[in-house]
Amino acid sequence: MPEPRETAVYTHGHHESVLRSHIWRTAANSAAYLLGSLKPHMRILDIGCGPGTITADLAELVPEGHVTGVDRAPGVLEQARATAVRRGLANVDFAVADVHALDYPDDTFCVVHAHQVLQHVGDPVRALREMLRVTRPGGYVAVRDADYAAMTWYPEVAGLDDWLDLYRRVARANGGEPDAGRRLRSWALAAGCTDVAATSSTWTYATEDERAWWSGLWADRTLASAYAERATEGGHATGDQLRAVSAAWREWGRREDGWFAVLHGEILCRKRA
Repeated sequence: MPEPRETAVYTHGHHESVLRSHIWRTAANSAAYLLGSLKPHMRILDIGCGPGTITADLAELVPEGHVTGVDRAPGVLEQARATAVRRGLANVDFAVADVHALDYPDDTFCVVHAHQVLQHVGDPVRALREMLRVTRPGGYVAVRDADYAAMTWYPEVAGLDDWLDLYRRVARANGGEPDAGRRLRSWALAAGCTDVAATSSTWTYATEDERAWWSGLWADRTLASAYAERATEGGHATGDQLRAVSAAWREWGRREDGWFAVLHGEILCRKRA
């Protein structure tokens, strides 16, 4: 039987407007639920590492251990390696990998971490089984994913509801599940995880700078990223509709009373010893 391989298409791609969001992410703002379980000697696998900012933070937190960052996109790994070099980290390396078929032996890592990954994969349960396989007994599988249907904002700027509807349709057409956050515990149980701690946390954007940054990256992403191409090529939106959504993001970002919250589901699964 052939090895399972990724079947979904990564909705966002790696346009600058996407990486603008990814390089903002840190272990503190994106993996706080995991940090209390880390020990200095641990060996960690960071799946879907992107430009490597969270990976580098994890490496600093396990100075006697090692972190391997993996991603399906070879190009973004060059940026991740540059991040590690710039921060002077010697206990980190990077490789191309598919979460459905990891090229590591059973029981290799103390922690297997994935941030904003399972919403984009074709078979999240199979992915979690694979993550559990390469985790050592007594170790952890740690996953955090956004839940688009649970995102909320104020004020109700015309066009943002259209953005949310469009994004969810495009993501599902690409084989993913944009409302992954609420499903993580269910997927983990289906994958055979028996000790699952389920939590949630948010990113919130409300200050002038935060609103400008968040609205700007989505306004740009709506017009210029792989997501925009997939929206039009898949027949989900016209160019005029994308321009209207982009303008709605700009309008929301200018509102002094603007507020936006991104809800995330989190699971910390302990592998039975």
